[in-house]
Amino acid sequence: MSSQRRARHQPMSQINVVPYIDVMLVLLVIFMITAPMMNPGQIDLPSVGKSSAPPVAPIEVIIKKDTTLALRDHSQGGREYPVSRSELSALLKKKQSKNADQPVVISADKNVRYEEVINVMDMLQQQQIKKVGLFTKSR
Repeated sequence: MSSQRRARHQPMSQINVVPYIDVMLVLLVIFMITAPMMNPGQIDLPSVGKSSAPPVAPIEVIIKKDTTLALRDHSQGGREYPVSRSELSALLKKKQSKNADQPVVISADKNVRYEEVINVMDMLQQQQIKKVGLFTKSR
């Protein structure tokens, strides 16, 4: 008799999930019925007029395999000419005084050490050039 009392007072360790399943099925049916009835939201996008000023052609700083520098100004025909670091600094300062928003891109040979590219980027940063990018070749 004492063993029957102990078995009766043990906690029940099972959970009845049938009511939860019923609720989930009802919610599923409600969403399936109401979803097609909802109107999709429409978004009014702002309109933008065309820019009156054409984009500025970039100045390209070229780092060759032997780490020599060259400069190509795409706004003046795109002719490439070799420059030293001091000449490059002076030319870029002159160009930036005329147009501070003119972008400068670095085009380096893939075999050039990463350090050389960083040195040129550092020099451009010291000249307070705002727009600096890297040229890449698509595959």
